[in-house]
Amino acid sequence: MHCKPAVIGQRLKSWTVPSPTRHMLKPHPLLAALLATTVLAGCAGGPIKQSVPLAPLVLISLDGVRAGDLDPSLMPNLARLAQGGVRADGMTPSYPSLTFPNHYTIVTGLRPDRHGVVHNTMRDAQLGTFKISDAQVVGDARWWGGVPLWVSAERAGLPTAAMFWPGSEAAIGGVRPTRWHIYDDSVTPETRVDRVLEWLREDTTTRPRLVTLYFETVDEAAHDHGPDSPQAREALAKVDSYLGRLIDGLEARDGLDAVNLVVVSDHGMTPVPPSHAVAIEDIVDKADVEVITTGQSLGFEPRPGRTAAAEQRLLGRHQHYECWRKSELPARWHYGTHPRVPSIVCQMDDGWDAGWRTQLEKRPRDHTRGSHGFDPTLPSMRALFVAHGPGWRDGVRVPLIDNVDVYPALARLIGVTPAPHDGNERALAPALEPR
Repeated sequence: MHCKPAVIGQRLKSWTVPSPTRHMLKPHPLLAALLATTVLAGCAGGPIKQSVPLAPLVLISLDGVRAGDLDPSLMPNLARLAQGGVRADGMTPSYPSLTFPNHYTIVTGLRPDRHGVVHNTMRDAQLGTFKISDAQVVGDARWWGGVPLWVSAERAGLPTAAMFWPGSEAAIGGVRPTRWHIYDDSVTPETRVDRVLEWLREDTTTRPRLVTLYFETVDEAAHDHGPDSPQAREALAKVDSYLGRLIDGLEARDGLDAVNLVVVSDHGMTPVPPSHAVAIEDIVDKADVEVITTGQSLGFEPRPGRTAAAEQRLLGRHQHYECWRKSELPARWHYGTHPRVPSIVCQMDDGWDAGWRTQLEKRPRDHTRGSHGFDPTLPSMRALFVAHGPGWRDGVRVPLIDNVDVYPALARLIGVTPAPHDGNERALAPALEPR
């Protein structure tokens, strides 16, 4: 096995810092010993011994940040991580390109059609209705299939901690992260970062091997004002400042290169002009179907005896949307076999929403908003992937990846055997340091 020396001075010298306002990296004397031990273990060709702890992994979600949003003038800290570490040209979400399905895909490596979180809103014959606003339902493990990364880690005796992440509130397989929080958007981003830093400052006997961290700032601003609005740009700068706070805290302790950072988003975002919305009442007759989901990926269940009428009205291409039986959805979406997927699925065209007429009438008429949930293969839906740390190579750019490809790399970084997954382990292999 060829081993590339992980010399911290080489990593730092390879970076260019175009702005004096960026946080400067400072090497730490403890770091050389840690990295040397890690590299030697990798050169031996065998598994890393438990007596040589792997670097902690911090998985960070920037909800709603597009792959193309990484502008150094707005996000200098993220750009610096990308320049000194790894950046993908983009990351294709799984269908549907919505928040809960894709966050859970990233930590399981399974498509939504396999892990069962098939939408932000779902209907299950035994469990009833799932809504992301219902904390009790979100905390019910029966909705969450597959094996999320923190469950594998906890079963291996590795402590984990979640500063918010879909699925982390449920005892999946009877297991939760060692530390976890019910999602509360009143917890400030600064508080979230500081709590993560507190966890990482603990002794190695209790310090989490895996930490998740979540920011909804950009998603909210882009929904309300559009992804190219001044408000969305301001949100990008704010999120970058939260990353800067994390970087400062890490550097003050053991150095930035003592921790593996993986920064992702769940989906992209596209502008939706005020006139680009279709009323559900104009799409289908409620006498024929039960409406399961609205928005961009629509789900309908024909009422008893009304299947033929519903299919006649819905199936095929329409202006601004297209509908299929669940068994006939485009193969590229890997979607339609799970029982929670409604019998008929309609997909809105990029930049078009669907909702109840009363809801649409309440929308502002004077500005563009933003939406996601469109075909994941569209460039507008491409998500972000940036990584940095001792487990990643320096200055590597990889082609477009699928978000299922992230999971096997994460499992490798924390030293657990991956559960069955849909990812391609080769996709990020060129960006990972050899073990």
